[in-house]
Amino acid sequence: MSVYYRPLVQIDAARPAGATFVACGWAWFSHAERIERGGSRTVVETAEIPADVMDRITAPRAPVAGLDLRQPRLMGILNVTPDSFSDGGRFFDADVALAHARAMAAGGADILDIGGESTRPGAAEVTDADEVARTAPVIAALRNVYDGPLSIDTRKAAVARAALEAGADIVNDVAALSYDPALAGVVADAGVPVILMHAQGDPATMQADPTYDDVLLDVYDYLEARVAAARAAGIAADRIVVDPGIGFGKTVEHNLTLLRGLSLFHGLGCPVLLGASRKRFIGTLAGIEDADDRMPGSIAVALAGLAQGVQITRVHDTEATKQAVTLWQAATGAGQA
Repeated sequence: MSVYYRPLVQIDAARPAGATFVACGWAWFSHAERIERGGSRTVVETAEIPADVMDRITAPRAPVAGLDLRQPRLMGILNVTPDSFSDGGRFFDADVALAHARAMAAGGADILDIGGESTRPGAAEVTDADEVARTAPVIAALRNVYDGPLSIDTRKAAVARAALEAGADIVNDVAALSYDPALAGVVADAGVPVILMHAQGDPATMQADPTYDDVLLDVYDYLEARVAAARAAGIAADRIVVDPGIGFGKTVEHNLTLLRGLSLFHGLGCPVLLGASRKRFIGTLAGIEDADDRMPGSIAVALAGLAQGVQITRVHDTEATKQAVTLWQAATGAGQA
Protein backbone atom coordinates (compact mmCIF):
# COMPACT_ATOMS: atom_id res chain seq x y z
CA MET A 1 0.00 0.00 0.00
CA SER A 2 1.00 3.62 -0.36
CA VAL A 3 -1.83 5.37 1.54
CA TYR A 4 -3.03 4.25 4.97
CA TYR A 5 -5.79 5.39 7.32
CA ARG A 6 -5.27 5.14 11.06
CA PRO A 7 -8.48 5.73 13.03
CA LEU A 8 -7.91 8.26 15.81
CA VAL A 9 -9.79 6.25 18.40
CA GLN A 10 -11.43 7.52 21.57
CA ILE A 11 -13.36 5.83 24.35
CA ASP A 12 -15.22 8.74 25.95
CA ALA A 13 -18.94 8.23 26.56
CA ALA A 14 -19.66 11.61 24.94
CA ARG A 15 -19.60 10.59 21.29
CA PRO A 16 -20.38 12.96 18.41
CA ALA A 17 -23.21 12.04 16.05
CA GLY A 18 -20.91 11.26 13.13
CA ALA A 19 -18.57 8.97 15.05
CA THR A 20 -18.27 5.28 14.20
CA PHE A 21 -17.28 2.35 16.39
CA VAL A 22 -14.21 0.27 15.62
CA ALA A 23 -15.42 -3.28 14.92
CA CYS A 24 -18.55 -2.67 17.01
CA GLY A 25 -16.35 -2.60 20.11
CA TRP A 26 -15.76 0.08 22.73
CA ALA A 27 -13.50 2.44 20.76
CA TRP A 28 -14.91 4.98 18.31
CA PHE A 29 -13.53 7.51 15.87
CA SER A 30 -14.68 10.53 13.92
CA HIS A 31 -11.32 11.27 12.24
CA ALA A 32 -8.33 9.36 10.96
CA GLU A 33 -4.71 10.04 10.20
CA ARG A 34 -4.10 9.72 6.46
CA ILE A 35 -0.54 8.48 6.00
CA GLU A 36 1.30 8.52 2.69
CA ARG A 37 4.33 6.26 2.59
CA GLY A 38 7.31 8.57 2.39
CA GLY A 39 4.99 11.56 2.32
CA SER A 40 2.56 13.62 4.34
CA ARG A 41 0.43 12.80 7.37
CA THR A 42 -2.87 14.65 7.62
CA VAL A 43 -6.01 14.35 9.73
CA VAL A 44 -9.21 13.68 7.78
CA GLU A 45 -12.86 13.11 8.65
CA THR A 46 -14.37 9.66 8.23
CA ALA A 47 -16.21 10.83 5.08
CA GLU A 48 -12.80 11.06 3.38
CA ILE A 49 -11.84 7.46 4.18
CA PRO A 50 -12.39 5.05 1.25
CA ALA A 51 -15.45 2.86 1.69
CA ASP A 52 -13.51 -0.42 1.62
CA VAL A 53 -11.16 0.80 4.36
CA MET A 54 -14.09 1.97 6.48
CA ASP A 55 -15.74 -1.40 6.04
CA ARG A 56 -12.64 -3.22 7.28
CA ILE A 57 -12.24 -0.93 10.30
CA THR A 58 -15.87 -0.99 11.38
CA ALA A 59 -17.10 -4.48 10.47
CA PRO A 60 -18.05 -6.54 13.55
CA ARG A 61 -15.42 -9.13 14.40
CA ALA A 62 -16.59 -12.71 14.60
CA PRO A 63 -16.16 -14.52 17.91
CA VAL A 64 -12.78 -16.23 18.32
CA ALA A 65 -13.19 -19.79 19.63
CA GLY A 66 -16.58 -18.73 20.95
CA LEU A 67 -15.38 -15.53 22.64
CA ASP A 68 -17.37 -12.36 21.96
CA LEU A 69 -14.88 -9.61 21.11
CA ARG A 70 -17.13 -6.70 21.96
CA GLN A 71 -15.30 -6.63 25.29
CA PRO A 72 -11.57 -7.01 26.04
CA ARG A 73 -10.20 -10.54 26.29
CA LEU A 74 -7.09 -11.78 28.08
CA MET A 75 -4.84 -14.58 26.87
CA GLY A 76 -2.80 -16.18 29.65
CA ILE A 77 0.72 -17.35 28.81
CA LEU A 78 1.82 -20.86 29.77
CA ASN A 79 5.39 -21.62 28.70
CA VAL A 80 6.26 -25.28 29.21
CA THR A 81 9.87 -24.59 28.26
CA PRO A 82 13.19 -24.63 30.09
CA ASP A 83 14.38 -21.33 28.61
CA SER A 84 11.63 -18.74 27.98
CA PHE A 85 12.79 -15.20 28.75
CA SER A 86 10.56 -14.61 31.76
CA ASP A 87 9.40 -17.92 33.21
CA GLY A 88 11.62 -20.52 31.55
CA GLY A 89 11.76 -23.76 33.55
CA ARG A 90 9.16 -22.59 36.06
CA PHE A 91 6.30 -24.61 34.52
CA PHE A 92 8.33 -27.32 32.77
CA ASP A 93 6.89 -29.95 35.12
CA ALA A 94 3.45 -31.00 33.83
CA ASP A 95 1.74 -30.90 37.24
CA VAL A 96 3.11 -27.44 37.97
CA ALA A 97 2.02 -26.28 34.50
CA LEU A 98 -1.51 -27.54 35.07
CA ALA A 99 -1.75 -25.84 38.44
CA HIS A 100 -0.55 -22.55 36.96
CA ALA A 101 -2.98 -22.83 34.05
CA ARG A 102 -5.91 -23.36 36.38
CA ALA A 103 -4.79 -20.40 38.48
CA MET A 104 -4.64 -18.17 35.40
CA ALA A 105 -8.12 -19.27 34.38
CA ALA A 106 -9.43 -18.54 37.87
CA GLY A 107 -7.68 -15.16 37.72
CA GLY A 108 -9.51 -14.03 34.61
CA ALA A 109 -7.79 -15.51 31.56
CA ASP A 110 -10.24 -16.02 28.68
CA ILE A 111 -7.74 -18.07 26.64
CA LEU A 112 -4.77 -20.17 27.73
CA ASP A 113 -1.82 -20.14 25.31
CA ILE A 114 0.55 -23.10 25.67
CA GLY A 115 4.02 -22.94 24.13
CA GLY A 116 6.83 -25.49 24.06
CA GLU A 117 9.54 -23.57 22.19
CA SER A 118 11.08 -20.37 23.49
CA THR A 119 11.03 -17.50 21.00
CA ARG A 120 13.09 -15.16 23.17
CA PRO A 121 15.95 -13.35 21.41
CA GLY A 122 18.80 -15.79 20.82
CA ALA A 123 16.72 -18.92 21.46
CA ALA A 124 17.65 -22.12 19.64
CA GLU A 125 15.14 -24.19 17.69
CA VAL A 126 13.45 -27.16 19.38
CA THR A 127 12.73 -30.41 17.53
CA ASP A 128 9.15 -31.23 16.61
CA ALA A 129 9.20 -34.30 18.84
CA ASP A 130 10.40 -32.38 21.89
CA GLU A 131 7.88 -29.61 21.35
CA VAL A 132 5.02 -32.09 20.98
CA ALA A 133 6.15 -33.94 24.12
CA ARG A 134 6.11 -30.69 26.07
CA THR A 135 2.75 -29.36 24.90
CA ALA A 136 0.32 -32.09 23.83
CA PRO A 137 0.08 -33.86 27.22
CA VAL A 138 -0.51 -30.55 29.01
CA ILE A 139 -3.23 -29.58 26.53
CA ALA A 140 -4.89 -32.98 26.86
CA ALA A 141 -4.85 -32.76 30.64
CA LEU A 142 -6.21 -29.21 30.58
CA ARG A 143 -8.98 -30.23 28.22
CA ASN A 144 -10.27 -32.59 30.92
CA VAL A 145 -10.62 -29.83 33.53
CA TYR A 146 -10.99 -26.56 31.57
CA ASP A 147 -13.72 -25.74 29.07
CA GLY A 148 -12.36 -22.41 27.80
CA PRO A 149 -10.33 -21.93 24.61
CA LEU A 150 -6.82 -23.41 24.49
CA SER A 151 -4.21 -22.08 22.10
CA ILE A 152 -1.04 -23.77 20.85
CA ASP A 153 1.87 -21.35 20.43
CA THR A 154 3.90 -22.93 17.61
CA ARG A 155 5.35 -22.36 14.14
CA LYS A 156 5.25 -26.06 13.22
CA ALA A 157 2.61 -28.18 11.53
CA ALA A 158 3.39 -31.38 13.44
CA VAL A 159 3.17 -29.61 16.78
CA ALA A 160 -0.07 -27.86 15.87
CA ARG A 161 -1.62 -31.10 14.61
CA ALA A 162 -0.78 -32.92 17.84
CA ALA A 163 -2.08 -30.02 19.93
CA LEU A 164 -5.35 -29.86 18.00
CA GLU A 165 -5.80 -33.60 18.42
CA ALA A 166 -5.19 -33.13 22.16
CA GLY A 167 -7.93 -30.47 22.35
CA ALA A 168 -6.47 -27.10 21.35
CA ASP A 169 -8.83 -24.60 19.72
CA ILE A 170 -6.48 -21.93 18.31
CA VAL A 171 -3.08 -21.87 16.58
CA ASN A 172 -0.82 -18.95 17.53
CA ASP A 173 2.07 -18.67 15.06
CA VAL A 174 4.87 -16.15 15.63
CA ALA A 175 5.94 -16.70 12.01
CA ALA A 176 2.49 -15.99 10.51
CA LEU A 177 2.49 -19.31 8.59
CA SER A 178 5.80 -18.50 6.88
CA TYR A 179 8.08 -20.93 8.76
CA ASP A 180 6.43 -24.29 8.02
CA PRO A 181 4.61 -24.46 4.66
CA ALA A 182 2.38 -27.27 5.95
CA LEU A 183 0.97 -25.33 8.89
CA ALA A 184 -1.58 -23.35 6.86
CA GLY A 185 -3.12 -26.59 5.62
CA VAL A 186 -3.36 -27.97 9.15
CA VAL A 187 -5.18 -24.82 10.30
CA ALA A 188 -7.47 -24.76 7.25
CA ASP A 189 -8.39 -28.44 7.57
CA ALA A 190 -9.13 -28.06 11.28
CA GLY A 191 -11.23 -24.91 10.74
CA VAL A 192 -9.72 -23.24 13.81
CA PRO A 193 -8.69 -19.61 14.35
CA VAL A 194 -5.08 -18.64 13.69
CA ILE A 195 -3.06 -15.75 15.08
CA LEU A 196 -0.62 -14.28 12.57
CA MET A 197 2.26 -12.40 14.17
CA HIS A 198 4.92 -10.21 12.59
CA ALA A 199 8.57 -10.99 13.31
CA GLN A 200 11.67 -9.79 11.53
CA GLY A 201 14.11 -12.70 11.37
CA ASP A 202 14.06 -15.79 13.58
CA PRO A 203 14.49 -15.83 17.37
CA ALA A 204 18.20 -16.62 17.13
CA THR A 205 19.02 -13.44 15.17
CA MET A 206 16.01 -11.11 15.25
CA GLN A 207 17.49 -8.57 17.67
CA ALA A 208 20.89 -8.34 15.96
CA ASP A 209 20.13 -5.17 13.97
CA PRO A 210 16.43 -4.76 13.13
CA THR A 211 15.77 -2.09 10.50
CA TYR A 212 12.68 -0.83 8.69
CA ASP A 213 11.80 1.83 6.16
CA ASP A 214 8.76 2.69 8.31
CA VAL A 215 8.12 0.14 11.04
CA LEU A 216 4.38 0.86 11.39
CA LEU A 217 3.67 0.66 7.68
CA ASP A 218 6.09 -2.20 7.03
CA VAL A 219 4.48 -4.35 9.73
CA TYR A 220 1.02 -3.48 8.38
CA ASP A 221 2.01 -4.49 4.84
CA TYR A 222 3.54 -7.74 6.07
CA LEU A 223 0.42 -8.69 8.02
CA GLU A 224 -1.81 -7.72 5.10
CA ALA A 225 0.19 -10.08 2.88
CA ARG A 226 0.06 -12.89 5.45
CA VAL A 227 -3.70 -12.49 5.87
CA ALA A 228 -4.03 -12.82 2.09
CA ALA A 229 -1.79 -15.91 2.13
CA ALA A 230 -3.85 -17.48 4.90
CA ARG A 231 -7.08 -16.88 3.00
CA ALA A 232 -5.54 -18.30 -0.18
CA ALA A 233 -4.67 -21.43 1.81
CA GLY A 234 -8.33 -21.91 2.71
CA ILE A 235 -8.46 -20.25 6.13
CA ALA A 236 -11.69 -18.30 6.56
CA ALA A 237 -11.29 -14.53 6.95
CA ASP A 238 -13.31 -14.55 10.17
CA ARG A 239 -10.84 -16.98 11.76
CA ILE A 240 -7.76 -14.76 11.41
CA VAL A 241 -6.28 -12.62 14.22
CA VAL A 242 -3.28 -10.30 13.70
CA ASP A 243 -0.45 -9.43 16.09
CA PRO A 244 2.17 -6.70 15.33
CA GLY A 245 4.81 -8.71 17.21
CA ILE A 246 6.10 -6.33 19.87
CA GLY A 247 9.72 -7.21 20.66
CA PHE A 248 10.22 -9.56 17.72
CA GLY A 249 12.92 -7.92 15.63
CA LYS A 250 12.26 -4.43 16.99
CA THR A 251 14.18 -1.79 18.88
CA VAL A 252 12.68 0.15 21.77
CA GLU A 253 11.71 2.94 19.36
CA HIS A 254 10.18 0.46 16.93
CA ASN A 255 8.04 -0.96 19.73
CA LEU A 256 6.91 2.48 20.85
CA THR A 257 6.02 3.50 17.29
CA LEU A 258 3.89 0.38 16.93
CA LEU A 259 2.18 0.92 20.27
CA ARG A 260 1.35 4.53 19.38
CA GLY A 261 -0.04 3.46 16.03
CA LEU A 262 -1.86 0.27 17.01
CA SER A 263 -5.23 1.47 15.73
CA LEU A 264 -3.88 1.29 12.16
CA PHE A 265 -4.11 -2.51 12.31
CA HIS A 266 -7.91 -2.42 12.58
CA GLY A 267 -7.75 -1.62 8.87
CA LEU A 268 -6.81 -5.25 8.22
CA GLY A 269 -10.38 -6.23 9.12
CA CYS A 270 -9.24 -8.75 11.77
CA PRO A 271 -9.18 -8.81 15.56
CA VAL A 272 -5.93 -7.40 16.92
CA LEU A 273 -3.84 -9.11 19.61
CA LEU A 274 -1.19 -7.29 21.64
CA GLY A 275 1.57 -9.29 23.33
CA ALA A 276 3.96 -7.01 25.21
CA SER A 277 3.93 -8.61 28.65
CA ARG A 278 7.27 -8.33 30.52
CA LYS A 279 9.13 -7.57 27.28
CA ARG A 280 12.65 -6.16 27.44
CA PHE A 281 11.67 -2.70 26.20
CA ILE A 282 9.53 -2.29 29.32
CA GLY A 283 12.54 -3.06 31.47
CA THR A 284 14.72 -0.71 29.43
CA LEU A 285 12.32 2.22 29.75
CA ALA A 286 11.52 1.61 33.41
CA GLY A 287 15.02 0.59 34.49
CA ILE A 288 13.85 -2.88 35.57
CA GLU A 289 16.26 -5.72 34.79
CA ASP A 290 14.29 -8.67 36.21
CA ALA A 291 11.39 -9.61 33.93
CA ASP A 292 9.30 -10.72 36.92
CA ASP A 293 9.29 -7.13 38.17
CA ARG A 294 7.85 -5.67 34.96
CA MET A 295 4.19 -6.30 35.78
CA PRO A 296 3.27 -2.62 36.39
CA GLY A 297 4.80 -1.60 33.07
CA SER A 298 3.12 -4.53 31.33
CA ILE A 299 -0.27 -3.48 32.66
CA ALA A 300 0.31 0.10 31.54
CA VAL A 301 1.03 -1.08 28.01
CA ALA A 302 -2.00 -3.39 28.07
CA LEU A 303 -4.32 -0.53 29.02
CA ALA A 304 -2.78 1.67 26.32
CA GLY A 305 -3.65 -1.08 23.83
CA LEU A 306 -7.22 -1.33 25.08
CA ALA A 307 -7.59 2.43 24.64
CA GLN A 308 -6.85 1.84 20.95
CA GLY A 309 -9.44 -0.93 20.65
CA VAL A 310 -7.16 -3.97 20.85
CA GLN A 311 -9.44 -6.96 21.38
CA ILE A 312 -7.05 -9.56 22.86
CA THR A 313 -4.14 -8.94 25.23
CA ARG A 314 -1.58 -11.68 25.87
CA VAL A 315 -0.20 -11.54 29.42
CA HIS A 316 1.72 -13.41 32.11
CA ASP A 317 -0.01 -11.78 35.09
CA THR A 318 -3.64 -12.55 34.39
CA GLU A 319 -5.12 -11.81 37.82
CA ALA A 320 -3.44 -8.41 38.17
CA THR A 321 -4.20 -7.46 34.57
CA LYS A 322 -7.84 -8.52 34.93
CA GLN A 323 -8.16 -6.31 38.00
CA ALA A 324 -6.62 -3.39 36.09
CA VAL A 325 -8.92 -3.93 33.11
CA THR A 326 -11.97 -4.14 35.36
CA LEU A 327 -11.11 -0.83 37.00
CA TRP A 328 -10.23 0.73 33.63
CA GLN A 329 -13.64 -0.29 32.32
CA ALA A 330 -15.41 1.03 35.42
CA ALA A 331 -13.57 4.36 35.21
CA THR A 332 -14.06 4.82 31.46
CA GLY A 333 -17.19 2.81 30.69
CA ALA A 334 -15.29 1.19 27.80
CA GLY A 335 -15.94 -2.41 26.82
CA GLN A 336 -18.43 -3.15 29.57
CA ALA A 337 -20.80 -5.98 28.80
